[in-house]
Amino acid sequence: MKTREMLRKLDGVQTIESIMSILGANKTRAIYVVHKLRKNGYVKTLLAPDRRRVYYISYENKLGGTSYYEIINRHSPIKLSEPETYKIYGRDVSIEETLIFAIKSRKIRLILASLALFKSIHNWSLLYKLARVNRVERKVGALYDLSRKIMRVRRMNRRIRGRMLPKGNDPWVDVIEGFGSTDFTGVENIWKVHLPFNRSDMEGYE
Repeated sequence: MKTREMLRKLDGVQTIESIMSILGANKTRAIYVVHKLRKNGYVKTLLAPDRRRVYYISYENKLGGTSYYEIINRHSPIKLSEPETYKIYGRDVSIEETLIFAIKSRKIRLILASLALFKSIHNWSLLYKLARVNRVERKVGALYDLSRKIMRVRRMNRRIRGRMLPKGNDPWVDVIEGFGSTDFTGVENIWKVHLPFNRSDMEGYE
């Protein structure tokens, strides 16, 4: 099978087992295919929480650059397959920018995976600035408090937290329209934000 055809079939996030299934190959052959594609720059390897190797296979890997999905996959135990290619070239992409991208996407799995980014936030001022520009301050705050209930994360700057909290008659908002939580109502009430997750959705972080 030619390399281009192999890339077309394997494009996305794969494991050795999924490669074996897609190609109808045994384990030895699947490992050889990964080795060949990696040698040509088409494979980025990630490590899953259970220590299994996960392979992000794409033609665009050879071109360099990065994407928000790649950054999330690097930090989160919940792995994502990119629905479309959107590479960023010529600059570093911050964790803070990536988190805002995920929240604005309104995609439930993308937001769920991005909760892990709170463990790596260093620049709370930048996060607040980006959240304010994109009008998602309270969503950031609510998702931060949610993340603290399922993992150990860095403590948010108190002054910035105060700025993000709802004021007076601020209306309720949805992270994803039409979704609310029955398990995290305490967080919802603090921020006046409807969260799209319940405890059963957090299994990927256990």
